[in-house]
Amino acid sequence: MTDNEKLILTITQDDISNFKRLDAYLSHYLTDYSRNLIKKMFLDGHFESERKLELKKMPPTGTKIIFHPPELRSTDIIAQDIPLDILFEDEYLMILNKPAGLVVHPAPGNYDGTLVNAILHHCQDLKGIGNEKRPGIVHRLDKGTSGIMVIAKEQKTHEGLVELFSTHNIQRKYEAIVLGNRIPQERTLESLIGRNPHNRLKMSTKVKNGKPAVTHLKVLDYFNRFSHVELTLETGRTHQIRVHLSELLNTPILNDETYGRTKEEQHAMSSQLKGLLKDYEYPLLHAKVLGFTHPITKNELFFEKDPPEIFQQVLNQLRLELEKAN
Repeated sequence: MTDNEKLILTITQDDISNFKRLDAYLSHYLTDYSRNLIKKMFLDGHFESERKLELKKMPPTGTKIIFHPPELRSTDIIAQDIPLDILFEDEYLMILNKPAGLVVHPAPGNYDGTLVNAILHHCQDLKGIGNEKRPGIVHRLDKGTSGIMVIAKEQKTHEGLVELFSTHNIQRKYEAIVLGNRIPQERTLESLIGRNPHNRLKMSTKVKNGKPAVTHLKVLDYFNRFSHVELTLETGRTHQIRVHLSELLNTPILNDETYGRTKEEQHAMSSQLKGLLKDYEYPLLHAKVLGFTHPITKNELFFEKDPPEIFQQVLNQLRLELEKAN
């Protein structure tokens, strides 16, 4: 079926035997659409018949149903030729390695030059999310965070990925370099996270009303005044890792101007470290691992990407300084 081409379905006796509800019947035949989207299209009047239709029950044998697909609207976001580091792609989704400094979605202050602008240029086969020709952003990485992301290219995949994230049936591991070396080898960080009541640009654990957040921490290396840590997300709240490390462990991520302690960092860093980070403005936080079951093909997908060069350079310098101190 091509875009905007109407489809005529006729209820048979086999259909009556096989399906108890009309929405199940429609989902079976309209495979490009999720059950939720079919329900929305039904309520919006995209299905017509000589009989009154109800989603919760099947109409009689011989009933003709005419489906008028919604017109796919073009997005207002412009496509831009921005390089992408693509790790995997099929007709349903793409996995990519986002560099630090790239904003995910257009917003005030960043109307273009974003990841979505780049995807619109790269993906000529986008089927769209809802009725709009745009990529499905299931989770976001902060502008300054590098690492692996998954992007949906059509509605059913988007809804399947949202379900995986909401039920925590997805592997997500991050790495960070943090200020401080007196932290436990392993620890689970758990709190509510909500908007900081004193600064709307920040999140905080010190809130009365917020969403539950759980981060599992493991120390990979201790250095003189810093630590290299691995963080496994159980939930995915805005700024979750940055807030948990800063407020629950008092070990903010190195180079994090929003949640860090700049004066203390400057005092703790050697001149070599300061030189490495002199022109780098982002926190040393990287989304290293992403693994999940493909919502459509049901194949197991697993991706791992090492942190960017600046992260590796800082680690190497910290190791060198530790060796000299010992």
